[in-house]
Amino acid sequence: MDGTTPDSSAPATPAGRTIDIAGILHAIPHRYPFLLIDRVVELVENVSAVGVKNVSVNENFFQGHFPGHPVMPGVLIIESMAQTAAVLVVETLGPSEAGKIVYFMSVEGAKFRRPVVPGDTLRIHVVKERNRGNVWKFHAVARVDGVAVAEATYAAMIMDQKADHT
Repeated sequence: MDGTTPDSSAPATPAGRTIDIAGILHAIPHRYPFLLIDRVVELVENVSAVGVKNVSVNENFFQGHFPGHPVMPGVLIIESMAQTAAVLVVETLGPSEAGKIVYFMSVEGAKFRRPVVPGDTLRIHVVKERNRGNVWKFHAVARVDGVAVAEATYAAMIMDQKADHT
C-alpha cells in the first residue's frame, strides 16, 4: 500500500497513517450501535494501531449500565480493542484480500483498572504480537488521559466473508 486510499486515509507519517470513520466503515462490517471506534490515529501496517473512541452519554448501553451511574461495560472496551485490531489486519492485508472478515477468537489476561464514563476519550493501543496463517494475536491497552483503564491479549481469525448465513 502507498500510505493513502482515495477517501479514507491521510498520507503516511513517521507515526503511521490515520483512518477516518469512512475508512473504518469500509474496513470492518460493524455499524451503529456496535461500531465502537471513531478513528484510527496511528496505523503502522503489520505492526500496531491506535484507535479512538469518544465515549458519549448518548451511548445506548448507558441506559442500563448503570442507571444514575453510567459506566462503559468492560466487554465493550475489549470489543473496541478487537475492532481496532481488525482495522489493522484489513489495512495490512490490503485490497488483494478484499472480502475477508476478522473474527474474534479468544481473550486472555483482561484487566480493568478504572471505570470509563461519559466524556472520556479512549485511546486504544494495539500491537500485533504475531500471526500464523490466518490467526493473529494482539496485545492492547486502553487509556484515558494517558492512564491505563483496561488491557488484554486476544486472538482473531481471518476468514472469507460469507454473503448469506441462512
